[in-house]
Amino acid sequence: MILDYWSVRMLLVCVFVFLLQLVFSPLTDQLVLVSAEVLYHPWILVTSIFAHASFEHLLFNMFALFLFGALLENIIGGRRWLIVFFVAGILGGLATVPFYDSSLGASGAIFGLMGALAVLRPRMVIYVSYVPLPMYVAVVFWAASDLLGLFVPSGIANTAHLAGLVIGLLAGFMWRKEFGEAASARKRYDPDIPESRWREWEDRYLR
Repeated sequence: MILDYWSVRMLLVCVFVFLLQLVFSPLTDQLVLVSAEVLYHPWILVTSIFAHASFEHLLFNMFALFLFGALLENIIGGRRWLIVFFVAGILGGLATVPFYDSSLGASGAIFGLMGALAVLRPRMVIYVSYVPLPMYVAVVFWAASDLLGLFVPSGIANTAHLAGLVIGLLAGFMWRKEFGEAASARKRYDPDIPESRWREWEDRYLR
């Protein structure tokens, strides 16, 4: 069932919060991460993850959350997925404090998911601006874009992206022995796992 995925549940929470923001506009001020208030209201490191600045902001983030989040959750399971999501989101928020007056959005958490996926499934092909790229190349491209954004301000919290990505990469390397491509290939020969199950995995993640 699709609602069994934490990625879908977090998506629905973000959409619900955004609808509340539209109906009760002062709510955004209570959720946003204001750098000067982090020490006094530390919970905004969490609430800001679920708030978004516009419909376009929400749409892009939720598309990435559903796509990369579901893929990663299928590999590492819900509990580890939640760890990556919240640690990357919170530390991504903290990384914005020295550079921006305020920030909001799930981008830091999502970059954490993408970073972990890039380590665990580096050869998985995705499309970046209609160009097919291996996951690890796409992450290098996104990281380079955010590094450039530190010197060419664009209104995007690039440090949140980069910090979230680092957390995801670290998580991926920590779990690579158990969930990486090599580990999955070894499990292929486990007589207790049907061959059809591994063919399904290959069709889903390696093509």
